[in-house]
Amino acid sequence: MKPILSSFALIASGLLLGYGIRRLFEKGFLGPGERLDRLRSFLQRLVLLGLGPVTFVGALWIVEIREPKIALLALIGAFCHIFGGGAAALIARLFRMEAPQAGAFFCCGFFTNVGAIGGLVIFLFLGEEGYAMVPLFKLLEELVYYGIGFPAARLYSAGAKGRADGSLVPRLLRDPFLRVAVGGLVLGAALNLSGIPRPPMYSSLNSLLIPLSTVLLLASIGMAMRFGKTALYLKEGFTIIFLKFLLVPAACVSLAALAGLNGIAGGLPLKAVLVLSSMPVAFNALVPPSLYGLDLDLANSCFLVSVLGLAALLPALHFALDLL
Repeated sequence: MKPILSSFALIASGLLLGYGIRRLFEKGFLGPGERLDRLRSFLQRLVLLGLGPVTFVGALWIVEIREPKIALLALIGAFCHIFGGGAAALIARLFRMEAPQAGAFFCCGFFTNVGAIGGLVIFLFLGEEGYAMVPLFKLLEELVYYGIGFPAARLYSAGAKGRADGSLVPRLLRDPFLRVAVGGLVLGAALNLSGIPRPPMYSSLNSLLIPLSTVLLLASIGMAMRFGKTALYLKEGFTIIFLKFLLVPAACVSLAALAGLNGIAGGLPLKAVLVLSSMPVAFNALVPPSLYGLDLDLANSCFLVSVLGLAALLPALHFALDLL
């Protein structure tokens, strides 16, 4: 029960903190709105380029990674996004959505909050060794996001040609988030294989930094939350909950079991797949609708409904993990 309550408290506090800061900016108490955008960007960079790599390196340092099959987590992580987006696109056709709505719905199925919420939940439920699975699961995320997610979303926009973007590889290589993520993964794995013992204080450091990173990242998300039209898209929101919380994890866990991940480290990689593939819509799902003229209200509503759906998901996850 404690991990569930801790997850609720940290997720809610982060989102509400960010939303409260945005309201203060809107009322003029904290200065012009441009500062809000700079603050959001600063918090995201602080976590993704600073605190996040420190926690991932520390967790990877002590996890058992000598089993080659663990590398399959990267492929399953990529499959999680692709399957979710494909299923959302199919459901959008069944619902006969217009292109702007279908594109936004695809984004909500495709982009999953593996990092901020997934990282916190897996740390509280499975500890540092479980948290070490996060960078492996996310390894191909940037490539899948920019190579598949954004181009596919663009196909739904008015006048899109569907032409491949030849600048993908150079853009990925210049992306500081991808370079830092890969660098942290390599460093953590090298320390793990070196046999150098991790300093005892690192455990206490991660116990502080992992929740703090989540609160700061969710605060940056809360600064952009808008509730105005959520009630108009409840059907789409509850459909996304079915997709993200049931259909995608069922497919990913089945794939992980077929790959034999249930036989490694007491089934820890399989449990990690269950948690990370069950996460709600990522805030990234709101970016393509903004860029390509899709239904931003639908995307925002599905994001909010799926985050609120954590109230039912977390107890169910806790129960399911005990069965694995």
